[in-house]
Amino acid sequence: MENICIEEMVPSDWKDVRRIYLEGIASGHATFETAAPSWEKWNASHSSACRFVARIGDTVAGWSALKPVSARSVYAGVAEVSVYVGKRNMKQGVGSRLMESVVKDSEARGFWTLQAGIFPENKASLQLHKRAGFREVGRRERIGKMEGVWRDIILMERRSSIAGI
Repeated sequence: MENICIEEMVPSDWKDVRRIYLEGIASGHATFETAAPSWEKWNASHSSACRFVARIGDTVAGWSALKPVSARSVYAGVAEVSVYVGKRNMKQGVGSRLMESVVKDSEARGFWTLQAGIFPENKASLQLHKRAGFREVGRRERIGKMEGVWRDIILMERRSSIAGI
């Protein structure tokens, strides 16, 4: 396995982040989204903290970021986590390294709950989250339609051990 370097995401990474996001969209098992947003829209909807890219050499191999679940102050420490790995860099430890970084940084910044909604067909993502300490809290059946087909998602969450919850 090549050396994986985790770095903070910067705006100039967007082209590669977007490419990897589009690969996830094309897979049909990563998101309900059908198109990648502009940098401005994506940047405005995600936390400015806990954004990472994984590089193998000069190539962005994956990315992770947090999205606040609500603007209400009582949910200030709760975020939805996204981890995406490029097709050609899967099964190389990229997702694990990104998840490790986002969990560690989120705890240091006071996040007490990370959550994710994952398609049941996305076995690799379910395993990644389980290995990082997420637990399944439920299944939302027929929550959304993709190309005329109802889809479920598995709800997962990770509570910070630092928060004392």
